[in-house]
Amino acid sequence: MMLLSMSVLTWYLILQKSLQLWLTHKHANQFLQLFWQAKSLQEVIVYLNQKPIEEPFSSLARQGINASFHYDQLVSRNVGRMGSHSEFLTGHLRRALAEETGRLNSGLTILATVASTAPFIGLLGTVLGIYEALMTISMQGNASLETVAAPVGEALIMTAFGLAVAIPAVLGYNGLVRGNRHLLSQLEGFAQDLHTCLNTGARLDMKSRLHIENLKRYSDIHLFLYPPAPRTRGE
Repeated sequence: MMLLSMSVLTWYLILQKSLQLWLTHKHANQFLQLFWQAKSLQEVIVYLNQKPIEEPFSSLARQGINASFHYDQLVSRNVGRMGSHSEFLTGHLRRALAEETGRLNSGLTILATVASTAPFIGLLGTVLGIYEALMTISMQGNASLETVAAPVGEALIMTAFGLAVAIPAVLGYNGLVRGNRHLLSQLEGFAQDLHTCLNTGARLDMKSRLHIENLKRYSDIHLFLYPPAPRTRGE
């Protein structure tokens, strides 16, 4: 009965977390497309106010924008020493990242627990089943193969049942952890882009192609960054 409950819980968590991860990717791509194509930050704010928060990227953007506005209000009121705008914004973005990380990883501990304990529960059931079968056989006084095989075989099924519960839990846990890790890496990158946007007022997409207006300008930049080594006498 315990293994059956653990199996039902495992499949529920696998399906629920997989659907949550898929929907998060879908809504995140829609929000990121809007964020990078919006003509101003005001369009992003209007979108966040009209749409419910359905994924971590929108939540991170809302908390970051609110923190930036809150800092400006406190500075205008001359409220003590608060540090720089960058430090204030970084602290709030880190807290938002921690909250989203905890939300995405919720339930994974249960999968890990099932994966590690289900085989031992099945093995315990096998041992108790074999013990009960041997006690029954000893009371009957008949130790023939036909008498021993049936109850011992039924007891061994518990071990197989424990493995059948643990294997999906292991595979589901590893798959969800890998998916969450990929999503969180994207979220951390977006947090850096959002920090740059709110701190400088410009959205900088570092993955876009670098356009050089003319070769002379590029040569000047290259010479500035990598000046030629000075020549020594005799060269």
